[in-house]
Amino acid sequence: MAETLAAFIFCALMSGSAIFGIKLRGWLSEEHLSEHTLEAIRLVTSLLVTFAALVLSLQLSSVKGAFDKAYRDRNADAAGLAQLDECLRSYGAEVGPIRLDLRSYTAGVIASTWPGEPKPAGVSYPDTTAMAREGADPSLGALMLRIGRAINGLAPADTFHANLAAECRALYQRVQERRWAVIEDVRGPVSPLFTSVMTFWLMLVFLSFGLQIPRRRLAAIVLAIGIVSISTVMFVIADLETHYGGLFGISSVSMRDALASMAR
Repeated sequence: MAETLAAFIFCALMSGSAIFGIKLRGWLSEEHLSEHTLEAIRLVTSLLVTFAALVLSLQLSSVKGAFDKAYRDRNADAAGLAQLDECLRSYGAEVGPIRLDLRSYTAGVIASTWPGEPKPAGVSYPDTTAMAREGADPSLGALMLRIGRAINGLAPADTFHANLAAECRALYQRVQERRWAVIEDVRGPVSPLFTSVMTFWLMLVFLSFGLQIPRRRLAAIVLAIGIVSISTVMFVIADLETHYGGLFGISSVSMRDALASMAR
């Protein structure tokens, strides 16, 4: 997984910076390691640590908020699809082809968004081999537009069906809005450049730690714990950025429930 690889890269960079700091301390003469010099280094390190901790907490909060929004949007999208199918079911047997297209669309979303899970069975859907997990796909978009044109083309014969047709059109519009909300959720709040700058700051922090710690086993263990802890935080941030993969990925349960309700 890309998130795991990113965590190992973060850990390697932090470890390399700390080791370089330890080596650099061994190369420096004693006049550079006086108590006054080390105190100045500690003051600068405290400033860097405070700033890095603040930015990390804000970054984690922003990513978690974006992940929660994507989770809510996906569940709302699944609920909207199920409601639209229920409306079409109430309209009558003549909208059977529209319902079949809706099932195909839902199955295609499941197969493309969660490619590592079992494929939906009992329904045909567009080829998802080249589809991305997130974002808009032309074939699925065309299928959804075909569903909309078919719903707009309904010719109700009485008031009851006219009211149902109006309700189905309104539900279709909401489904489209939720679909685009899911598509836009792919735009994460953290840019790669910001992550690179943040990584550079943390490398400076651990380099300064390496300059300060004595060459003792306990000090090295504590420094290693700090490296692993920060690398874990960076892993969580990278994992939450990937909404449909990794350890905290959004589940397919809501979409599969919507597809199952369409088959009843």
